[in-house]
This record gives sequence, structure tokens and C-alpha cells, in this order.
Amino acid sequence: MTKVAVIGGSGYTGAQLAQLISQHPDFELTHLYVSAHSADQGKPLAQLYPHLLGQVALSLLPLTDAALAQLSQHVDAVCLALDHQISAQLAPQLLAQGLVVFDLSGGHRFADAAIYSKFYGFEHPAPELLPDAIYGLAEWEQQAIATAQLIAVPGCYPTASLLALKPLQQAGLIAANTRPVINAVSGVSGAGRKAGLTNSFCQVSLSPYGVLGHRHQPEIEQQLGNEVIFTPHLGAFKRGILATISVDVTAGTCAAQIAQAYNHYQHSPVVNLLPAGQWPKVDDVAYSPNCLLAWQLDSERQVLVVASAIDNLLKGAASQALQCMIIRFDKAEQL
Repeated sequence: MTKVAVIGGSGYTGAQLAQLISQHPDFELTHLYVSAHSADQGKPLAQLYPHLLGQVALSLLPLTDAALAQLSQHVDAVCLALDHQISAQLAPQLLAQGLVVFDLSGGHRFADAAIYSKFYGFEHPAPELLPDAIYGLAEWEQQAIATAQLIAVPGCYPTASLLALKPLQQAGLIAANTRPVINAVSGVSGAGRKAGLTNSFCQVSLSPYGVLGHRHQPEIEQQLGNEVIFTPHLGAFKRGILATISVDVTAGTCAAQIAQAYNHYQHSPVVNLLPAGQWPKVDDVAYSPNCLLAWQLDSERQVLVVASAIDNLLKGAASQALQCMIIRFDKAEQL
């Protein structure tokens, strides 16, 4: 039995991950932590999330220096469901104890430390760790994840986008010198539990944000090896992401080549292609670990449209972290 602690257990992603770990027969959730200054410390997690009654019995402990220093005595792995900068500060201490670290923040997704000052607003405190962090896109990085000590769980928008685009990129079907155009809409839970007025559910309609400057654009580009135009939108629903992506494909590309590229997912338990003519909806994936993909090729203009739908808190965060944990510790697939 692999023992796991979650730091940042009171947020949407941390609570979702706590539930998933508790349900998996090969993992034991032993500790849930919040900041030593958090108003939630000492509270049972199920007090904050009553749907977890009978599923997660742990209370939220304050993360003191003493608790942090002794974690390796109690657990094999730690999941960080925290702010990017705080995760980057904690990771070196955890790795030094020999723990396997799964970082659900953006704190270790880039090999280039300069991206943090440009897109995240802080200087990375441990840039020496970045080259060795493994990007945890589970369907594409299994071999690297299996031996990694530090796994950077991908962002939610990048997960939806990369699952749609990487099969095309790997097959050489994205036209040279072009930028795929990604328009993606997320539910308000993507803003986190401490959302402010601008993303309060009562204030949200449907609008773009972070235009031509969102931090997930360089993440997608780094993992795809191709520039993209990425525009996120905030929608008036709780959870889920729908990305609609337009791609110029190489001359002569036919539908059979597209279908063959997406055969990469034929054995995936969570990524599925919809039948021709059927398009995914957010409701089809909400509260599930699944990704649904669909595509249509305009062979005359050599333009492909791909739609990708995931739950931002699950495949976009917690269930993908669990996939990485299953791969890393060679457990039975159960999501």
C-alpha cells in the first residue's frame, strides 16, 4: 500500500484528489494539509465538502515546519495542490527526503525558468529542479513518469488541447509555419475556491480573458513543439472544459491519416473518439476522468477542426494526477 499526503487539501482540486486517492485500493491517504494560517485547519474535509462524508474521514492539518520535515517518516508520495510559487518553494524540501512529488500547480512545468518571471510573476526558487521534472501527460509520457521523482501534472487547458493536437503533431500532419487556433471555455471552478467578484458564478456570462498572454499558451507550445494561438473563455457553468481547435494540415492529408493518428488512444481507458458527426458536450465529461474527442476534415481547404472536452478538476487536474501515481507506483488502473 502506497501512502500519500495531499498539501492544499481544502481547495477544489485537493479535495477532489483526496476523494480519488481514498477510493483507490492501492493507495492510502494518510495526511491532508493546509497552510498553517488557513482558517480551515482542524476542520474535517467532509465539513467543507459534505458529499465526502463516509469517503474521506481525515481533517485538515496545519503544515508546520516540523510536519514538513517529518513527512518522509509517514508517506511515500506527496501531492501539491497549491499556488505555483508555494509549490516551487516546497518541492526541494520534499525531494530531499526522498519523496515522490506530484505537483498539480504550474510550479515545475517548464524547463526554462525565465517563463516564470514572464508569465507567473515570480522568480523560480529552485531552477535546478526544472530540467528533471517530468511533464505528466499520462497518455504520452508513461515511460518517463514511471521512474520520475518530480512529476509536473499538466494544466487543464493544456490537457484538453494537447490530447487533441499531439497525435497530429506526432504524425507530421500539422502544416509547417502555421499556428493551430485554440478557443477553449472553462467552468468557474477553474478559478479555484477563493474566486473573486469577476469570476463569481452570478457575474459570469461568457467572455474571453487572458487574451494573447495566458500562461497556458507557452505550456501548450512547449509540449507541442509548435506555436499556437490560445484564447481561454469563462463560461457560466461549474466544471468542465470544451476546446475547439482549428488546424491547417499538410497538403494531401486525408481522413484515413487523421483516424490513424488518433489510434494512439485506442487502448486508453479515458480518452475516446466519438463517432463521426457527433460532437462532445461539457455535460458528457463533467464529474468523470474522461476526455472526448471529435474531428472533421475539410479536404478541399486542408483544414481540420478538433473538439476536446474534459472535466477541468478531474482529467484537467486530480484524475490525471492519479493516473501519474498509478504509472509511477505500478498500480492497477482504477479511475
